Amino acid sequence: MESYQEGLEIDHHSFQLGMINCFVEMVACGVKKLALSPPLKPDDYETIKNSSETIVDAFGVKSYLEQSLIVTDLQSEEFTQGKYSILYYKDDSVLESYLNLKKRKSELVKKGKYDQKARKQISREFMSLLSYPEKIIEEKLSQKSPSSPYMLGNDNEQKKAT
Repeated sequence: MESYQEGLEIDHHSFQLGMINCFVEMVACGVKKLALSPPLKPDDYETIKNSSETIVDAFGVKSYLEQSLIVTDLQSEEFTQGKYSILYYKDDSVLESYLNLKKRKSELVKKGKYDQKARKQISREFMSLLSYPEKIIEEKLSQKSPSSPYMLGNDNEQKKAT
């Protein structure tokens, strides 16, 4: 258990499952086309896998285990490196769009054409898949470096708990 402030303790796996439940509900309700679990160490994934699948089944959405999430201007490489992400979606075309985007980025990298302009475009398309509003996409793309999406339970805090 972690203590973030006096009297408040957050269990690491409960925190992850709470985030997953919230994002899966947003996908089920049509608020988001694609949602992501928090980055999960492989052992953490094994621990929460069945609960994640229960949540997915209950909301009637689909999931895909991504062992190497696309790195964009939305998140740093360190944020997801060596970790899994579960992708949540309703429509198979959304997963297909994500996988095609990841493939396109890989091809650009291999050809030496993954420059600043290409990175911004790939990042923009990824955030669109995540249903970010255009204004927020612009704000995120204008940042010097990606910021952590967690106010509680950030990676440094999570390391203390393990």
